[in-house]
Amino acid sequence: MKLQRWILTVLLNLVFINATFICITESSTPPPPFSCDSSNSNTKSFKFCQTNLSISQRARDLVSRLTLDEKISQLITTAPAIPRLGIPAYQWWSEALHGVAYTGDGITFEVGVIDSVTTFPQVLLTTSSFDRRLWYRIGQVIGTEARAVYNGGQAQGMTFWAPNINIFRDPRWGRGQETPGEDPLVVGRYSVAYVRGVQGDSFHGGKLKHGQLKASACCKHFTAYDLDNWEGNDRYGFNARVTKQDLADTYQPPFRSCVHEGRASGIMCAYNRVNGVPNCADRELLTGTARQQWGFHGYITSDCADGVRIIKENHKYARTPEEAVADVLKAGMDVNCGTYLANYTKSTLSQKMIKESDIDRALHNLFSVRMRLGLFNGNPKKLVYGNIGPKQVCTKEHQDLALDAARNGIVLLKNSARLLPLSKKTSSLAVIGPHGNNSHMMLGNYHGPPCITVEVLKALETYVKNTVFHQGCNAVNCTNVAINDAVNTAKGADYVVLAVGLDKGEEREDFDREILTLPGQQERLITAVADAARNPVILVLFCGSPIDVSFAKHNPKIGSILWAGYPGQAGGIALAEIIFGDHNPGGRLPITWYPKDFIKIPMTNMGMRPNPSSGYPGRTYRFYNGEKVFPFGYGLSYSTYAYNFVHVSQSSIYLTNLTDTPSTQSSDGVRYLSVSDISKNSCDNVKFSVVVGVKNSKEMAGRHPVLLYIRQEKLSYGSPIKQLIGFESISLEAGGKAEVEFRLNPCDHLSTANEDGLMVIEEGSRFMVVGDKEYPINVVI
Repeated sequence: MKLQRWILTVLLNLVFINATFICITESSTPPPPFSCDSSNSNTKSFKFCQTNLSISQRARDLVSRLTLDEKISQLITTAPAIPRLGIPAYQWWSEALHGVAYTGDGITFEVGVIDSVTTFPQVLLTTSSFDRRLWYRIGQVIGTEARAVYNGGQAQGMTFWAPNINIFRDPRWGRGQETPGEDPLVVGRYSVAYVRGVQGDSFHGGKLKHGQLKASACCKHFTAYDLDNWEGNDRYGFNARVTKQDLADTYQPPFRSCVHEGRASGIMCAYNRVNGVPNCADRELLTGTARQQWGFHGYITSDCADGVRIIKENHKYARTPEEAVADVLKAGMDVNCGTYLANYTKSTLSQKMIKESDIDRALHNLFSVRMRLGLFNGNPKKLVYGNIGPKQVCTKEHQDLALDAARNGIVLLKNSARLLPLSKKTSSLAVIGPHGNNSHMMLGNYHGPPCITVEVLKALETYVKNTVFHQGCNAVNCTNVAINDAVNTAKGADYVVLAVGLDKGEEREDFDREILTLPGQQERLITAVADAARNPVILVLFCGSPIDVSFAKHNPKIGSILWAGYPGQAGGIALAEIIFGDHNPGGRLPITWYPKDFIKIPMTNMGMRPNPSSGYPGRTYRFYNGEKVFPFGYGLSYSTYAYNFVHVSQSSIYLTNLTDTPSTQSSDGVRYLSVSDISKNSCDNVKFSVVVGVKNSKEMAGRHPVLLYIRQEKLSYGSPIKQLIGFESISLEAGGKAEVEFRLNPCDHLSTANEDGLMVIEEGSRFMVVGDKEYPINVVI
């Protein structure tokens, strides 16, 4: 093995010295709190402890044994113990966005043998791989490590409030980094893969081990939540005005996928209102849509900062605390991250604004999830997931996966004259910029203590011993810049890597961006260093949202640009491997990178479609018709990939006999069928396949996402410019070929939303699109 590869391997494996110590002490860890102890004679007679009964029967029995005060005490996230029934305290709030996290009250790393966990790239970068199996495997690791923390006695709960599956609608959103991007299909498929992995399901679904959840995942924030704090508008009081059309094909589909296909056991209702109604008080949303239409079986929580209190205090939707409590319980919410339900549920009941059955319904959902987690089956250490412990945390396999996720997520945006990869014979290197020697920044938000971190500087030093560093700016905000010193550093090296971008001081929860350019004097620093350097420089952007770097895109002295997102614990190693050619980059952008003038568009405008009369340009690649810095799906490689359509099973799709309901004609004369009038079996009977051939035309093996779009020949009002309908990540050897099959059906892949929010299939011509190739198909009604 070459020296630099050996050193990187050593860096990754240093953590196992600590892991060995953890394993030595594992046997001494006490069991986690649990109910239905077989040695406790008082609990043997309880029906809720009898595992041969259904979860529903057991939950009903438990709820029936509670006093009113005990019932009310269980309606908040910090649920106290009920000693007389042998029920321990439970904490509903834990986080696991891209690894088990510090955030939330349910996990502690300060006490116990587990003091670190595998920290994957922030979600947006992971999504760039367009690799569903990778997403699933990450979910599996998170679920395993979550259970290990619980079994190790360092958790008070097993309900984790992830994934965040809101659409990344506006590039200024401080939490966009947490999401899988702007495309509803991608976000939905990410949610399914992640949830199945975390909860212990199979990749294809339907195979929970003995019906038990490994950990509980929660789809958030339901719904149309993507503004935190912008120009006096904050998430606590914001009223998102959303059309039925946009709800139907943009905001709601990821949640439907998360619930219906992923079978998530939790939902979080968002702070904001939608069209005047607070999400947590919207019965049509929580009960009508999630439970009745999508078949949701689980619990629904408010967001923290007391999502019930804000219904009165911020939204002014309820006049009294009791009205707010009644609103959420009757809507279908179950647990309050706050204290409103603890303080006001009894007075709400005494005023006859709710019935005790409303409380019982919520408790049934809550205890059902705890039972599905096995927490009422006796000592969890002796049950389905009882063998998972500290030695299953920070394993080599888990850490290798974190490295793989960073490698395959990083996106090459520019590579003029094939500057990258650099030769391993490079004699000197300069690393310049505020992120060059900062590993903590690479973790993003909602992270836990990582198993190991390696700064970009340290990773690059394993390839080029003569590597020097200069910070360039005083901090990421770059209010003070040392141009002369940075320039002199650059002049002394063969090549320069500029490590710049954003951090949590520029984008985070409750803090949206104001500009789309680099902060402070970073652009001035980059340009000065590039002008002075001997060779074109490599620009590395660490950020969780788009930046207008048009100046760098068009500057010939900036030879390469890499988007590294927030790449997690192994991000420095992954970057070094890409820069020196030990990994061929293949990531593709899951978001549009807009020009800096996009900030003229108010964040409060929730519309996805353009409005020519007002000059509103629309949002995301599906509807935005303006200039782009880099488009959705863009990403270069050290290889060149060529496509062709090998086979399309049907070039004409006949839908005449799919329904007894006659077709309808729109105002512009286009005939269409409503998807709601077509049964699933009928639509599946018209399935068709598209086979795409892919060839790696260069001398380097690589992993490559294949993206299949569809576009209509003639756009009707509100139709997407184009729409992603399938994607698959494949590995190809140098010069290798492969074929990728996409199995499609008209209801899922040829439909669009009309102005009434109905998904419809329009008659007419369309084109399948992959890369620069198109294939025509025709829909006949």
